[in-house]
Amino acid sequence: MKDAPSTPPAPLPHQLAAQLREVVGTLVRSTRSVDRLASVPAAVLGLLDTRGPMTTADLAAARGVRHQTTATTVRELTEAGFLAARPDPGDARRKVLTLTKAGKKALDADRRQRVGVLADAMEKTLDEDDRRALAHALGLVERISDSIQADQPCTEQREFNTGAW
Repeated sequence: MKDAPSTPPAPLPHQLAAQLREVVGTLVRSTRSVDRLASVPAAVLGLLDTRGPMTTADLAAARGVRHQTTATTVRELTEAGFLAARPDPGDARRKVLTLTKAGKKALDADRRQRVGVLADAMEKTLDEDDRRALAHALGLVERISDSIQADQPCTEQREFNTGAW
């Protein structure tokens, strides 16, 4: 009588974490290759889209970069017609930034491009069972992400943020 095949041990969390970080980073970089917007302006537009109106200082803190760095990006985006600035009702010295229709359109176009690239790659490489497995895995990744956000809310201003993680 043969022994039943044994299940291999699960990889250790730090091994999975390293692989997940690398795979997700590669995936993000490969889908951004089709973007029309550069990553820094896209990040600023994305924050305004998801969080709503913000000041330049708020944007800098949210991105973990210096105010001066963000001010340059904000100026360029405003000149391009992607952002609008209005006085802050609580402090007239400050400006509140909002996404314009043109900014939203540019951001949405890049997002649609990335989704299209992902969908095309999935169509070429995954069968139905693979897509079901990926859907399950995405739920697990979401649980991990939720746990990190719950355990370590980002409240400190970081010295800098290059986007390389």
